[in-house]
Amino acid sequence: MAFFKTLGDWLWGGPLLVAFLVVGLWYSLGSGFFQLFGLPTWWSTTVGSLFRREKEKRGRGVTQFQALSTALAATIGTGSIAGVATAIVYGGPGAVFWMWISALLGMMTGCGEKILAIRHREKGPDGRWRGGPMEYISKGLHLPGLAKVFALLCIAETLAGGNLAQANSIATALSASADTNPVVVGIVLAVVTAVVLMGGIKRIGKLCELLVPAMALLFVGGGLAVIAANWQAIPGAFQQIAAYAFAPRAVAGGYAMGTALRYGVARGVFTNEAGLGMSAIAHACADVEEPAEQGMWGIFEVFFATIIICTVTALVILTSGVYDPVQALPLVEYGTVPDGMLGAPLTAAGFATLFGEAGEWIVSVSLVLFAFTSLLGAGYYGRRGVEAFSDSRLVHGLYRLLFPVCIILGAVGDLTAVWQLVDVFNGLLAVVNLPVLLLLSPEALYLLRTWLGARKKKRENCAKPT
Repeated sequence: MAFFKTLGDWLWGGPLLVAFLVVGLWYSLGSGFFQLFGLPTWWSTTVGSLFRREKEKRGRGVTQFQALSTALAATIGTGSIAGVATAIVYGGPGAVFWMWISALLGMMTGCGEKILAIRHREKGPDGRWRGGPMEYISKGLHLPGLAKVFALLCIAETLAGGNLAQANSIATALSASADTNPVVVGIVLAVVTAVVLMGGIKRIGKLCELLVPAMALLFVGGGLAVIAANWQAIPGAFQQIAAYAFAPRAVAGGYAMGTALRYGVARGVFTNEAGLGMSAIAHACADVEEPAEQGMWGIFEVFFATIIICTVTALVILTSGVYDPVQALPLVEYGTVPDGMLGAPLTAAGFATLFGEAGEWIVSVSLVLFAFTSLLGAGYYGRRGVEAFSDSRLVHGLYRLLFPVCIILGAVGDLTAVWQLVDVFNGLLAVVNLPVLLLLSPEALYLLRTWLGARKKKRENCAKPT
């Protein structure tokens, strides 16, 4: 896997990291930093709408909340638990700061992706909405060849990051907490996932609508309890995050800023997918008319996946005393980091400081739910990639067979090797999607401004005395 490590390091070098930040900054500037100054608008459109009774839509798509749940199901996976822990170990506490920056800018990148996904979606043979980067590249830029390239990369990513990484982390967590056989875990996961995917986006959306809020509440609630129990360590944790984020080379013999930037942005992107275009595939299925309205859910998606979930994970690790950057750095430099310091086991150790063995089970159950729903989302994304790449039923059938096989392989694979594959395919997706988002930004920002203007005018008319 040395080749993949080298390729991943090259892809996630300076230029690509800068590209993510530049695209997010471009959309942020173009919208007047709407993610900050328009918070009341996107919050009321998303979270606020859940408390309002609205007339039920009878389209062939899924509800907006089901679309969000499916997208979150694919993004809030092992990256939120195992990925954050790995980023802190290899990139230092400063990686958390760069996760936040990538998320802040990525909120508008995600908004643009969802706007474009709704704008250029189409009806499939079954009469349901379908869309995503394949469609907005093909119809928006009129580059069907590039759309097929993205579709091929989408297939590869769903087999690596959306499949191998998720199955690997589930098997690792269950093996550590319940001493289960990874092969058995892989087989059970493969069978259950295949059955759910047979129901298509409707079944996936309904299941994710139930599981995502429950699993988020379990993990966030437990994490906040750990953080509250270690409240005296919170200022020190934030001090570490700030200090290591800009370290020229060594803070107490520690990590460099470049390392923190590399792992922070890379893991941040993996947890919210802003700039990769994958979650736009789920949002394109939403039963909504205004593209910009779905863009609000894109903003909330990034906010919740990274700013909320990943921050809870990071603070559990940094406040509970299970990680010390001074002690961890030599292990990283000499390649002798023990498995207990990588991925889910490190997060579980943080929970165990308060809950004991029950803490490990909280993480294990959360991870199983997170990763299972991620498998469902990835399976749907992969099938959409296959449909966009080829009309051959044989190709479609091969993917449906290969996906569960990869779940089994991921369960028994090597954690480090799997994450190296994730970085490679995520990087390649970004290489294609980020320039597309820049080229289509005038259209996305115009649709956003038009919707906001109509919304403002409607409020003014309602406020006029009759």
